[in-house]
Amino acid sequence: MRKPYMRIPYTDALAAPTIIPKSANALSGAVAALHEFLVAPSASSPSGRHPSTAVLTGAGISVASGLADYRGARGTYRVNKTYRPVYYHEFLNKHEARKRYWARSFLGWTTLHKAKPNASHFAIKHLNDLGLVQSVITQNVDSFHSQAHPNLQTIELHGYLRSCICISCHEELPRDTFQDELARLNPAWDAFLREILALGALDTEDPDERHARGMKTNPDGDVDLPGAPYTTFRYPACPRCLTDPPLTANGVRATVEVDSDGAWVPTSTAGILKPAVVMFGESIHHSVKAAAEKMIDDADRLLVLGTSLATYSAWRLAKQAKDQSKPIAIVNIGGVRGEDAFFVDLDPNQKGNQGARVEISTDELLPILVEQLRSSNVQATHEAPDYVAKTQGGSIFKDMLS
Repeated sequence: MRKPYMRIPYTDALAAPTIIPKSANALSGAVAALHEFLVAPSASSPSGRHPSTAVLTGAGISVASGLADYRGARGTYRVNKTYRPVYYHEFLNKHEARKRYWARSFLGWTTLHKAKPNASHFAIKHLNDLGLVQSVITQNVDSFHSQAHPNLQTIELHGYLRSCICISCHEELPRDTFQDELARLNPAWDAFLREILALGALDTEDPDERHARGMKTNPDGDVDLPGAPYTTFRYPACPRCLTDPPLTANGVRATVEVDSDGAWVPTSTAGILKPAVVMFGESIHHSVKAAAEKMIDDADRLLVLGTSLATYSAWRLAKQAKDQSKPIAIVNIGGVRGEDAFFVDLDPNQKGNQGARVEISTDELLPILVEQLRSSNVQATHEAPDYVAKTQGGSIFKDMLS
């Protein structure tokens, strides 16, 4: 019997938010509320130091970089009702599922690779420079945070697309290198990719325009081509496993075989490369989870940016902050999972110091907030604590199950 697919949570629109405070309906009021949220004294902050803030981000902050989100008004789950991600157990067990995944990813990688951090990512860096933000937890796999603020402690909760990782030996391979191998093994697909790039079919950020050109663009560097011959696609084996096949759990040497061009063949029992991300149906490695929880523990407050918190791994971190009675501010276009519970006990007359809910795009809001904070002489800086998962390598992703 086929294993039933896990349900993707919250694919329909969530309830519209209640803006907090009411003045945050306007841009000026939203800036004022977040200013108050970030600088208001905290009982847990040492005298003379600004309260420390942990930031939790989602796909919404990368939309301005040309990437899709999931549950926004034009997000994948809203405009492409047939979209279903490749599940981890499928990828692990089915050669055909891996062909489909890598074919679509091969087409989408160019768009992700050339995309750059936007004003939201750099505003977070500036908030750190001002001593107001001490850590970032991101659900995003685009690596924009590490590009925009490499010195700010950042946990990539769901991994990253910049590398592949071997399921057997856990060695990482740069995605650029892997992409070159995919191009070499699939010359017809490579020619097609060059053609659509020349036509500009992947240049537009408008999902309707891409759809009109025969493409459905999904998050995480994935392009769907209806009717595409995915069964013809080939992918390489892990170079390390090919040279030195690992031992299996029962002590037998694994088999890693390739065809005459170097493509992995299904008679192999090891050497499968996967994206270094937490796929649907995997779980976050315990060390990543613990590091993210410590960031919440160490912060005085939590700022949530560009996420509906539909994913449990993110929602539970906001719930952790709430359970610790820490102020929470949420900036997101559209509703957020269970958001009323985060603000239920606020003083109706508070100005943002106890919490805030804003529905304005982060790329519009955050740069103005930074400039206001600078003009008000917020200049103190502090060193971020050294978290265990500061740099995530392949070993962190070897046991993920959901």
